[in-house]
Amino acid sequence: MSDEPGRLFRDAWIAGVTKHFPGEPKPGYIAPWTETPAWERAAAAAVCDQVRQFIERSGGQTVRLTREQKGRFVAICWIAQIYRRFESPKASYVADWEDLPAWQRETDADIFEAIERHFLG
Repeated sequence: MSDEPGRLFRDAWIAGVTKHFPGEPKPGYIAPWTETPAWERAAAAAVCDQVRQFIERSGGQTVRLTREQKGRFVAICWIAQIYRRFESPKASYVADWEDLPAWQRETDADIFEAIERHFLG
């Protein structure tokens, strides 16, 4: 798999964090692609591909989903990637939607919409 899907996800993440995070985000939250750990790059690419497939298999009807539905989809796909890569992840890495901070919920919705724009035009 090329880096493109992961970079698309990561760029949308950084844009969302920059827009929604209250205060100064942790450096790791906005680290460029080349400084992102390999596991995180692979997880970003996998989630981007899952969103792409969802968009394609819906015939583009994901545009009718609410922002919350879009964000929830990204969040649950990310959680699955965390469990794939860590035996005992931190609770904050696998938190339910309701337990995520507002900035992260908004960022997850932004990620979905960025992927949607990329693949639907």
